[in-house]
Amino acid sequence: MSAPIFHLLAGAPAPVAPYSHAVEVDGWVLVTGQLATDPDDDSTPLPEGVEAQTVKTMENLKRVLAGLGLGFEHVVQARVFIAEFERDYAAMNAVYATYFAEDRRPARTCIGVTGLARGALVEIDVVVRRPD
Repeated sequence: MSAPIFHLLAGAPAPVAPYSHAVEVDGWVLVTGQLATDPDDDSTPLPEGVEAQTVKTMENLKRVLAGLGLGFEHVVQARVFIAEFERDYAAMNAVYATYFAEDRRPARTCIGVTGLARGALVEIDVVVRRPD
């Protein structure tokens, strides 16, 4: 196994805790969970509602992936954390599904949680395989 590369990317959302945006080793990239923060102005409040937060979260993931020369087509696994599971699961799924080709959706776990950083409604992290 080669040494891991710790990525902190310019233009990606400011970390809300002490972490790297992604860690890469042997072609595998583990992307830290993203929230619906504004990457251009971290003081901006989170958008209202799970649909808007899911869009912003996915766009933030897209920004991190682009900074690594990757895209959603390279995602092999995702984890979704939802603060209001029963209320927001279907709405989150409707938005989430639009980011992946129907025949290339990653493996996924979706978990209801008691709280997320900054009072967010959704957080999503991904595992990516860099193409050969």
